[in-house]
Amino acid sequence: MTADEQKRVAALAALDFVEDGMRLGLGTGSTAAHFVIGLAERVSGGLSVVGVPTSEATRDLAEQTGVPLTTLDETPELDLCVDGADEIDPDFNLIKGGGGALLREKIVAHAAARLIVIADGSKTSERLGSFDLPIEVLPFGAKATVRAIEKAAGAVGVNGAIAQRLKGGAPYVTDNGNWIFDAAFRDIADPGSLAAALAAVPGVVEHGLFVEMANCVILGTDAGVDIRQKDVER
Repeated sequence: MTADEQKRVAALAALDFVEDGMRLGLGTGSTAAHFVIGLAERVSGGLSVVGVPTSEATRDLAEQTGVPLTTLDETPELDLCVDGADEIDPDFNLIKGGGGALLREKIVAHAAARLIVIADGSKTSERLGSFDLPIEVLPFGAKATVRAIEKAAGAVGVNGAIAQRLKGGAPYVTDNGNWIFDAAFRDIADPGSLAAALAAVPGVVEHGLFVEMANCVILGTDAGVDIRQKDVER
């Protein structure tokens, strides 16, 4: 199977965890889009659910396909969040944010009783770091914030080049009006320590490390669907 076909079979397998009446977090990215489209087909067949989108792109897709939507203000507690990931380690720690929606993705995932991650088989890694770590920062004082990020990461033994994400030659701007810097931290031995260090830097709005948040990982592979589950206290 191609990578996109693997994403699709993983997304369709995640639909088996959706029950009538659920409040769902809807992720962002190409894999999550397959889930939203599949969910829309079940909604048209009579499934009753409501979703909270993690980006404007997901909102647009859900509205176009007929998935009923709500907000976290209206529905602050969710039953399930289904989202993709850019990298997954054996402990289900994740790097997310390649699509730029890490802040909303983390807020929605935290509001859900369960987080299911869907991905193609290439996204697994023995240790996080093969994918650049997205860090969302305020535009004000961004250079000073990046210097502080470098020091904070170095203090926990992590180093690597940090580059501002661009789009069309200009700074990439998130749905929240912030900038993203991608950090090439190639060997993240302790994701929890790095996450705490980054969260303590003034100017860092959020980072793409999702530590001990996922309960289930569904991978699409050439051999079929690989479902891995563990108990995570949320």
